[in-house]
Amino acid sequence: MRTWQIERRKRTRHLIELGGLVVKAGIVELINDDRAIIYGAMLWVAAKLQSHEGEHARNIWAVRGKQALDAELRKSKGEV
Repeated sequence: MRTWQIERRKRTRHLIELGGLVVKAGIVELINDDRAIIYGAMLWVAAKLQSHEGEHARNIWAVRGKQALDAELRKSKGEV
């Protein structure tokens, strides 16, 4: 397989995983699959991260995300 094909597959997998996070968070169901809302929300997040509150928001979101991922992992292992 050529290098460009390998890189393209890596990029595709990465994008699919990111999209999976949108679904996993329940956003798709909450907004009835309205992509304009998803895009608007992502623009808001990007603006927040670029603001003077960016570091604080990043820390809060990282903690919440790690907690949710850990809880999901425990649930999948039957530990909950």
